[in-house]
Amino acid sequence: MENIDLINSFSEFKDDKLIDRVTLMAILEDVFRNALKKRFGEDDNFDIIINPDKGDLEIWRNRVVVADGEVEDDNKEISLTAARKIEPDFEVDEDVSEEVKLIDLGRRAILALRQNLISKIHEHDNTNIYKQFKDLEGEIYTAEVHHIRHRTVILLDDEGNELVMPKDRQIPSDFFRKGENVRGVIESVELKGNKPIIILSRTAPVFLEKLFEQEIPEVFDGLITVKKVVRVPGEKAKVAVDSYDDRIDPVGACVGMKGSRIHGIVRELGNENIDVINFTTNNQLLITRALSPARVTSIKIDEEKKTAQVMLKPEEVSKAIGRGGHNIRLAGQLTGYEIDVYREGGEEDVELSEFTDEIEDWVIAELSRIGLDTAKSVLEKDVEDLVKITDLEEETIQNVIRVLKEEFED
Repeated sequence: MENIDLINSFSEFKDDKLIDRVTLMAILEDVFRNALKKRFGEDDNFDIIINPDKGDLEIWRNRVVVADGEVEDDNKEISLTAARKIEPDFEVDEDVSEEVKLIDLGRRAILALRQNLISKIHEHDNTNIYKQFKDLEGEIYTAEVHHIRHRTVILLDDEGNELVMPKDRQIPSDFFRKGENVRGVIESVELKGNKPIIILSRTAPVFLEKLFEQEIPEVFDGLITVKKVVRVPGEKAKVAVDSYDDRIDPVGACVGMKGSRIHGIVRELGNENIDVINFTTNNQLLITRALSPARVTSIKIDEEKKTAQVMLKPEEVSKAIGRGGHNIRLAGQLTGYEIDVYREGGEEDVELSEFTDEIEDWVIAELSRIGLDTAKSVLEKDVEDLVKITDLEEETIQNVIRVLKEEFED
């Protein structure tokens, strides 16, 4: 293969990959210097002249003329007789520049050159993609569903870049079709080998925060600040918002008239129930708001242990705990306190999820299905009623009641 043919074939990559001229020249020189090192041991006495636009490539080896029989380094020295075959008037100690043809490197070396170039350009490509998406971490991104696997959805953007959305980054109610556009947030970008792995997430709290920025002008303009977001993806979320302008009602602005502003966000998240609350530095008030829709009677806070004992009327307890315990768990995450709920004039209630060591998950799930999420709510029911309204056997229910009663006796 002649020099010009090889450089022309290399230039194809420039067009395909949109690599700028300076970068392509640097990659080409690096590739050729590696080939020269393999063939001659070192490359510092070679000049490489490349013009990828015209397809020009020249390699010159520079050596010093020494007397016949005194050559110690074939790569850097040339005998007087050999030098005079190039130019008859050469003398000892003069510099000789001799062009090296690619064909002199051998066919295998040329094939290796091409393979090395492909590898270097892919590496350059991947580095650019990595940098591009690393800058987009935490931002909303849209890509098209390309392939649906059991545990992962593969997406492609408009430039053909591949993004991955694992099952645990998908909202449980998500259902995708090939060719469908999907919005998510760039959660992380990592290099695996030389390949960038771009993780798209729809479950990250920052996705909900960024949706607020996109859908609510006052958040986008900075008039309203999203202080914290906590989520059980697809089920429930709590968002604390604040405004430095007293004339703006941050909750009202985010929710909109009859929920008009937040409706699009709820729909995007698979009808996730979103509570928007006013942020405050008053921790008692923040906890009260975080437990919405329950109405709190009183709160006792231990700042050292970061715990809060909350007193509620009996009918408010189930609201505070919420379906599946989501409400109280999210309130704790939002405020940073471990919240314990107490009924007025009674003992502390306990979530059924606390009994997973003694009561099987499917039994707890069946009780939760009919709205019984706490120990007290179960104990208030008659065994006969529980048999009628659940799919549980009487023996199973008796066992559940025994376990729950032991908790309160202790």
